[in-house]
Order: sequence, then structure tokens, then C-alpha cells
Amino acid sequence: MARILLLLPGDGIGPEVMAEARRVAEALGLADLVIDEAPFGGAAIDRFGRPLAPEVKERALAADAVLMGAVGGPQWTDQPFDRRPEAGLLELRQAMGVFANLRPARLLPALIDRAPLKAEIVEGLDLLVVRELVGGIYFGEPRGIDRLPSGERVGLNTQRYSEGEIRRVARVAFTLARCRRGRVTSVDKANVMESGRLWRETVDALGRTEFPDVALEHQLADSCAMELVRRPTRFDVILTDNLFGDLLSDLAGQLTGSLGLLPSAALGEAGRPGLYEPIHGSAPDIAGRGIANPCAAVLSLALALRHSLDAPAAADRVERAVERALEKGARTPDLGGSLTTRAMGDAILEELGRA
Repeated sequence: MARILLLLPGDGIGPEVMAEARRVAEALGLADLVIDEAPFGGAAIDRFGRPLAPEVKERALAADAVLMGAVGGPQWTDQPFDRRPEAGLLELRQAMGVFANLRPARLLPALIDRAPLKAEIVEGLDLLVVRELVGGIYFGEPRGIDRLPSGERVGLNTQRYSEGEIRRVARVAFTLARCRRGRVTSVDKANVMESGRLWRETVDALGRTEFPDVALEHQLADSCAMELVRRPTRFDVILTDNLFGDLLSDLAGQLTGSLGLLPSAALGEAGRPGLYEPIHGSAPDIAGRGIANPCAAVLSLALALRHSLDAPAAADRVERAVERALEKGARTPDLGGSLTTRAMGDAILEELGRA
């Protein structure tokens, strides 16, 4: 049965890194893999007048996996808030029902000299952030900008979670921890937020009843940020909400030396398509120069192969090819090298041919 991979290159460096991911996907020679492509984000605004056209949404929901580049850029900042490229991304996540965002941060031994912290602090870093993706303050109602009787404007966003929303993402984190080192750190602000107190109580109950074999600790978000800098290797799986996950996963990712190395997966219920993307942004300052690091996009492809396209052996091949290329010194400028995006893709393809 054919498996459909929909590519959404997006904006900025998105098309550049996505081109290399496509080359890798095609080089795998998977007979049942069908690759489709569509405009998204700012590119879709230019073509359709909106960041996520209805026909593109339909194609995403009909695919087995969606692999995205990045969205946004200064040329679209004058759009209404609900028509900006980022609004299309939120709409796509919600439509696909991808509630669990997996953001791994692993420091490869070959790149320990690129880490911003001392080697003895980050050596052996291998953690996974599981972020709730379709709830919380980014989606809660009411929201908006209102005007007070005095004429002063006030901005409002609502942090809101139900027990069911918390349980389903926590269940993903506990299940993944069983396949790793068996530890979950649940992050909240239970000391000052009612939503955080419910988060902590719900995660604690789920851990006791369904996952007694997994070690669970609770930590406040600010304390977790501090510990990620002080003792990052103590973490295995970090479970947290949409807002804190957005912040902490970028912090954790930067410990590896470059956001250009970090993939992500967004998963929903079994049988639903997954959404995969590098966690770096569209980087308009370097767009079009051919120097962006494609590794995160290629590794996001590997996650798609493993979780949505029923091709775990191909995923292993892709991950080994990226690691071996880096071990042999292949570097884009963000890693202190001089390879172009295309040349880095060539290095990965060369190692893929040997895998």
C-alpha cells in the first residue's frame, strides 16, 4: 500500500533544507513512498491569500506524514494576525490533531566542541521534550486585544487544560520513557497557576495507576530552565505544556550546538498523520544564500519514516548517514564549517549509499 509524504517547504530557508530532505527520501528507493508537495505559510499567502489553503489542509489530512520546512518572514508581518504564516501553522496542528510534540536533544560526540557549555556538563546529553501542542495558552479562549472604558488597550490570553488533554500527552511521555531510561520530569507552575496544579495532579495520578515502573518527578518551569543549564544530563523525558515546552525545548536544543541539528515530530491518535519539522525558524537573514544546515530537516524525515511511514529500517539508515557525515567533518557555517546546504546534503547522501 502506498504511503504519502506531503512536503510543505514553507518560507525562508525552508525550501532550501526541504530540497535536501527530498533528495534523501528519494535516494532511499522506497517503492511504496509517494512524495507530494504544496505551498504553505507565506508562500501560500502569496499564492492563495491565506497561509493554509483548504485544499492543502485536505491533502495534509489525507497524507500519512507531513514534513514541513519553516514559515514566516518580514514580508508578511503586515498581514492581519489570523492571516500570518504562523497562524497557518497553528491551524494545521489543530486540524491534524497532533497533540504530542516530540523534540529530542542529543549531543553527538563529534560535535561536543560546538556545545555552548563545558564538555563535562553536556557530555552524554540525550533528552526528549514532550510538549503538549494543541492546547494551553496558544489556543485557550477568551483571547484578543480589548479596549478598557478608559481607552487603554489590554491583551488577553487564556491558559486552559482539561484532564483529558493532560492525560493523553502524559501517556505519550510515559510510554516513550519506558523505551529510554525510565524517567519523566513533569514541568509546570503549580505554585502560582491553577492550570499547573491540575496538570501536576493529573500527571501524578496517571503515573501511579498506569506507569508505576517509570520514575516521575515534578519540577517548576523556572527551576527546570536553570537545571537544563546546570545539569542537563540528569534529564531523560521532560513533559510539559505548550508554552513552557516551546521555551524549554529551544533551550535544550541549543545545548547541542546548533538548532540546525534538531528535528521534531508532532503525533496524534493512532492512525492519524504526523507532522514533522525542524525546530529552527525560517531564518530570513540567511535565506537564499545556500548556507542553511539541512540536518534537522533530514532527521525530521527520519522521524516521519519511523513513526508514520512504517519504515523504521530506512529511518535508521538516514540517522546513521547524518551522524557519519558529521563524524567525518561535514560542517555548514553554523557548525563552524564552510559547506553549502547542497554540499551537506551530498555528504549525507554519500554516507546513505554506504549504509
